[in-house]
Amino acid sequence: MKDFTQRKYATLLDEIVSQSYAFQTVEEFLCAPQPKTVILRHDVDSWPANAVQMARIEAERGIRATYYFRTSPLSYNEQIIRRIASLGHEIGYHYEDLTTHRGNFQKAIKSFGKNLELFRRYYPVKTIAMHGKPLSTWNNLDLWTKFDYKDYGLAGEPYLSIDFDKVLYLTDTGNCWDGHQYSIRDCVKSSFSHCIHGTDDLISHLKQQLFPQQIMLNVHPARWNDCLSKWLVRYYILTLPKYQTKKWVKQWRNK
Repeated sequence: MKDFTQRKYATLLDEIVSQSYAFQTVEEFLCAPQPKTVILRHDVDSWPANAVQMARIEAERGIRATYYFRTSPLSYNEQIIRRIASLGHEIGYHYEDLTTHRGNFQKAIKSFGKNLELFRRYYPVKTIAMHGKPLSTWNNLDLWTKFDYKDYGLAGEPYLSIDFDKVLYLTDTGNCWDGHQYSIRDCVKSSFSHCIHGTDDLISHLKQQLFPQQIMLNVHPARWNDCLSKWLVRYYILTLPKYQTKKWVKQWRNK
Protein backbone atom coordinates (compact mmCIF):
# COMPACT_ATOMS: atom_id res chain seq x y z
CA MET A 1 0.00 0.00 0.00
CA LYS A 2 1.36 3.45 -0.92
CA ASP A 3 2.50 5.70 1.90
CA PHE A 4 1.10 9.06 3.02
CA THR A 5 -2.57 8.28 2.59
CA GLN A 6 -5.36 9.12 5.00
CA ARG A 7 -5.80 5.39 5.59
CA LYS A 8 -2.16 5.03 6.53
CA TYR A 9 -2.51 8.01 8.86
CA ALA A 10 -5.41 6.32 10.64
CA THR A 11 -3.27 3.19 11.04
CA LEU A 12 -0.49 5.30 12.55
CA LEU A 13 -2.87 6.89 15.06
CA ASP A 14 -4.23 3.48 16.07
CA GLU A 15 -0.72 2.20 16.74
CA ILE A 16 0.08 5.23 18.90
CA VAL A 17 -3.09 4.59 20.89
CA SER A 18 -2.17 0.92 21.30
CA GLN A 19 1.18 1.96 22.80
CA SER A 20 -0.67 3.89 25.52
CA TYR A 21 0.50 7.35 24.50
CA ALA A 22 -1.75 10.24 25.40
CA PHE A 23 -2.47 12.84 22.74
CA GLN A 24 -2.14 16.54 23.49
CA THR A 25 -2.50 19.78 21.60
CA VAL A 26 0.44 22.17 21.72
CA GLU A 27 -1.38 24.36 24.23
CA GLU A 28 -2.23 21.39 26.46
CA PHE A 29 1.38 20.23 26.48
CA LEU A 30 2.74 23.67 27.31
CA CYS A 31 0.26 24.07 30.17
CA ALA A 32 0.28 20.52 31.60
CA PRO A 33 2.58 18.03 29.82
CA GLN A 34 1.70 14.36 30.17
CA PRO A 35 4.62 12.01 30.97
CA LYS A 36 3.89 9.76 27.97
CA THR A 37 2.40 11.81 25.18
CA VAL A 38 2.28 12.67 21.50
CA ILE A 39 1.90 16.36 20.75
CA LEU A 40 -0.06 16.26 17.52
CA ARG A 41 0.45 19.27 15.30
CA HIS A 42 -0.63 20.07 11.74
CA ASP A 43 0.77 22.83 9.53
CA VAL A 44 -1.95 23.57 6.99
CA ASP A 45 0.27 25.08 4.31
CA SER A 46 -2.15 24.28 1.47
CA TRP A 47 -5.06 21.98 0.50
CA PRO A 48 -7.12 22.78 3.65
CA ALA A 49 -9.82 20.27 2.66
CA ASN A 50 -7.33 17.53 3.57
CA ALA A 51 -7.12 19.01 7.06
CA VAL A 52 -10.86 18.48 7.57
CA GLN A 53 -10.49 14.82 6.68
CA MET A 54 -7.65 14.41 9.19
CA ALA A 55 -9.59 16.29 11.85
CA ARG A 56 -12.49 13.87 11.41
CA ILE A 57 -10.23 10.81 11.62
CA GLU A 58 -8.83 12.15 14.90
CA ALA A 59 -12.19 13.17 16.34
CA GLU A 60 -13.57 9.68 15.68
CA ARG A 61 -10.82 8.40 17.99
CA GLY A 62 -11.28 11.07 20.64
CA ILE A 63 -7.99 12.73 19.66
CA ARG A 64 -7.39 16.47 19.76
CA ALA A 65 -4.71 18.09 17.62
CA THR A 66 -3.41 21.57 16.83
CA TYR A 67 -4.03 23.02 13.36
CA TYR A 68 -1.90 25.97 12.28
CA PHE A 69 -3.31 28.00 9.39
CA ARG A 70 -1.63 30.60 7.20
CA THR A 71 -3.40 33.72 5.90
CA SER A 72 -2.46 32.68 2.35
CA PRO A 73 -5.40 31.74 0.10
CA LEU A 74 -3.72 28.33 -0.20
CA SER A 75 -4.46 27.72 3.48
CA TYR A 76 -7.04 30.14 4.81
CA ASN A 77 -10.65 28.98 4.55
CA GLU A 78 -13.12 30.31 7.10
CA GLN A 79 -15.59 27.45 6.77
CA ILE A 80 -12.88 24.82 7.17
CA ILE A 81 -11.30 26.56 10.16
CA ARG A 82 -14.69 26.75 11.89
CA ARG A 83 -15.39 23.10 11.09
CA ILE A 84 -12.09 21.90 12.53
CA ALA A 85 -12.56 24.00 15.67
CA SER A 86 -16.08 22.53 16.06
CA LEU A 87 -14.53 19.04 16.13
CA GLY A 88 -12.64 20.03 19.28
CA HIS A 89 -9.23 20.82 17.84
CA GLU A 90 -6.94 23.72 18.68
CA ILE A 91 -6.50 26.44 16.05
CA GLY A 92 -3.27 28.42 15.80
CA TYR A 93 -1.65 30.98 13.53
CA HIS A 94 1.03 29.73 11.10
CA TYR A 95 2.71 33.09 10.79
CA GLU A 96 5.01 34.32 8.02
CA ASP A 97 4.85 38.07 8.53
CA LEU A 98 8.59 38.73 8.53
CA THR A 99 9.10 37.10 5.14
CA THR A 100 5.92 38.69 3.76
CA HIS A 101 7.31 42.12 4.68
CA ARG A 102 10.84 41.29 3.50
CA GLY A 103 12.54 41.70 6.86
CA ASN A 104 10.76 44.89 7.95
CA PHE A 105 10.19 44.15 11.62
CA GLN A 106 7.80 47.03 12.30
CA LYS A 107 5.51 46.14 9.41
CA ALA A 108 5.79 42.46 10.32
CA ILE A 109 4.73 42.84 13.94
CA LYS A 110 1.81 45.08 12.97
CA SER A 111 0.73 42.47 10.42
CA PHE A 112 1.19 39.69 12.99
CA GLY A 113 -1.13 41.35 15.50
CA LYS A 114 -3.80 41.96 12.86
CA ASN A 115 -3.66 38.40 11.55
CA LEU A 116 -3.69 36.90 15.03
CA GLU A 117 -6.95 38.70 15.76
CA LEU A 118 -8.34 37.35 12.50
CA PHE A 119 -7.87 33.78 13.72
CA ARG A 120 -9.21 34.66 17.16
CA ARG A 121 -12.58 35.16 15.50
CA TYR A 122 -12.78 31.38 15.28
CA TYR A 123 -10.80 30.20 18.30
CA PRO A 124 -9.10 31.73 21.40
CA VAL A 125 -5.64 31.25 19.88
CA LYS A 126 -2.93 30.58 22.47
CA THR A 127 -0.12 29.12 20.35
CA ILE A 128 1.57 30.02 17.09
CA ALA A 129 4.13 28.33 14.82
CA MET A 130 6.28 29.93 12.17
CA HIS A 131 5.92 29.01 8.51
CA GLY A 132 9.32 28.04 7.16
CA LYS A 133 9.47 29.81 3.77
CA PRO A 134 12.66 27.81 3.06
CA LEU A 135 13.90 29.84 0.09
CA SER A 136 13.41 33.21 1.76
CA THR A 137 16.30 35.27 3.12
CA TRP A 138 14.34 35.93 6.30
CA ASN A 139 13.45 33.49 9.04
CA ASN A 140 10.01 34.18 10.52
CA LEU A 141 11.21 32.97 13.91
CA ASP A 142 13.54 35.98 14.10
CA LEU A 143 10.52 38.19 14.71
CA TRP A 144 10.86 37.24 18.38
CA THR A 145 14.42 38.55 18.64
CA LYS A 146 12.88 42.04 18.75
CA PHE A 147 9.41 41.37 20.17
CA ASP A 148 7.79 39.08 22.76
CA TYR A 149 4.91 36.86 21.68
CA LYS A 150 3.73 36.73 25.31
CA ASP A 151 2.65 40.36 24.91
CA TYR A 152 -0.07 39.00 22.62
CA GLY A 153 -1.56 36.66 25.22
CA LEU A 154 0.16 33.61 23.75
CA ALA A 155 1.33 30.58 25.69
CA GLY A 156 4.07 29.56 23.30
CA GLU A 157 5.68 28.81 19.97
CA PRO A 158 6.83 25.18 19.53
CA TYR A 159 10.27 26.07 18.15
CA LEU A 160 10.92 28.36 21.14
CA SER A 161 8.85 26.80 23.93
CA ILE A 162 9.65 23.08 23.70
CA ASP A 163 12.95 21.39 24.61
CA PHE A 164 13.62 19.04 21.70
CA ASP A 165 16.40 17.34 23.60
CA LYS A 166 13.59 15.94 25.74
CA VAL A 167 10.80 15.79 23.13
CA LEU A 168 11.43 13.82 19.93
CA TYR A 169 10.47 15.89 16.88
CA LEU A 170 9.20 14.00 13.84
CA THR A 171 7.99 15.73 10.68
CA ASP A 172 6.73 14.42 7.35
CA THR A 173 8.50 17.10 5.31
CA GLY A 174 9.35 15.83 1.83
CA ASN A 175 6.81 13.00 2.16
CA CYS A 176 9.19 11.04 4.36
CA TRP A 177 10.11 11.00 8.03
CA ASP A 178 13.83 11.65 7.52
CA GLY A 179 13.49 14.68 5.26
CA HIS A 180 14.55 16.96 8.11
CA GLN A 181 18.18 16.32 7.15
CA TYR A 182 17.61 18.33 3.98
CA SER A 183 14.93 20.68 5.29
CA ILE A 184 16.05 24.27 5.70
CA ARG A 185 13.61 25.40 8.40
CA ASP A 186 11.39 22.44 9.36
CA CYS A 187 14.05 20.99 11.65
CA VAL A 188 15.20 21.33 15.24
CA LYS A 189 18.40 20.84 17.21
CA SER A 190 18.01 17.59 19.08
CA SER A 191 19.98 14.82 20.74
CA PHE A 192 17.63 12.19 19.29
CA SER A 193 18.53 10.16 16.21
CA HIS A 194 16.28 7.59 14.53
CA CYS A 195 16.50 5.90 11.15
CA ILE A 196 12.92 6.32 9.90
CA HIS A 197 11.96 6.87 6.29
CA GLY A 198 8.39 5.68 5.68
CA THR A 199 5.33 5.54 7.89
CA ASP A 200 5.69 1.76 8.19
CA ASP A 201 9.14 2.39 9.70
CA LEU A 202 7.55 4.79 12.14
CA ILE A 203 4.89 2.25 13.09
CA SER A 204 7.56 -0.44 13.49
CA HIS A 205 9.52 1.78 15.88
CA LEU A 206 6.37 2.29 17.91
CA LYS A 207 5.71 -1.45 18.08
CA GLN A 208 9.28 -2.04 19.26
CA GLN A 209 8.97 0.78 21.80
CA LEU A 210 12.09 2.52 20.48
CA PHE A 211 10.81 6.04 21.02
CA PRO A 212 11.07 8.27 24.09
CA GLN A 213 8.07 9.08 26.25
CA GLN A 214 7.35 12.47 24.67
CA ILE A 215 7.02 13.04 20.91
CA MET A 216 5.89 15.88 18.68
CA LEU A 217 4.44 14.81 15.34
CA ASN A 218 4.30 17.59 12.75
CA VAL A 219 1.94 16.30 10.06
CA HIS A 220 1.16 18.37 6.95
CA PRO A 221 -2.36 17.39 5.80
CA ALA A 222 -1.67 18.32 2.16
CA ARG A 223 0.80 15.44 1.93
CA TRP A 224 -1.72 12.73 2.81
CA ASN A 225 -4.11 11.69 0.03
CA ASP A 226 -6.20 8.57 -0.64
CA CYS A 227 -7.11 9.78 -4.14
CA LEU A 228 -4.47 8.40 -6.51
CA SER A 229 -4.43 11.43 -8.82
CA LYS A 230 -4.00 13.86 -5.90
CA TRP A 231 -1.33 11.61 -4.40
CA LEU A 232 0.63 11.53 -7.67
CA VAL A 233 0.38 15.30 -8.17
CA ARG A 234 1.41 16.00 -4.59
CA TYR A 235 4.40 13.67 -4.64
CA TYR A 236 5.82 13.80 -8.15
CA ILE A 237 4.92 17.36 -9.19
CA LEU A 238 4.81 19.37 -5.96
CA THR A 239 7.05 17.52 -3.50
CA LEU A 240 10.01 15.95 -5.30
CA PRO A 241 11.15 19.08 -7.20
CA LYS A 242 10.85 21.21 -4.06
CA TYR A 243 12.63 18.56 -2.00
CA GLN A 244 15.55 18.44 -4.43
CA THR A 245 15.77 22.24 -4.47
CA LYS A 246 15.88 22.39 -0.67
CA LYS A 247 18.54 19.67 -0.67
CA TRP A 248 20.75 21.61 -3.07
CA VAL A 249 20.23 24.89 -1.20
CA LYS A 250 21.10 23.34 2.16
CA GLN A 251 24.20 21.65 0.74
CA TRP A 252 25.28 24.95 -0.88
CA ARG A 253 24.77 26.91 2.37
CA ASN A 254 26.79 24.35 4.33
CA LYS A 255 29.82 24.60 2.04
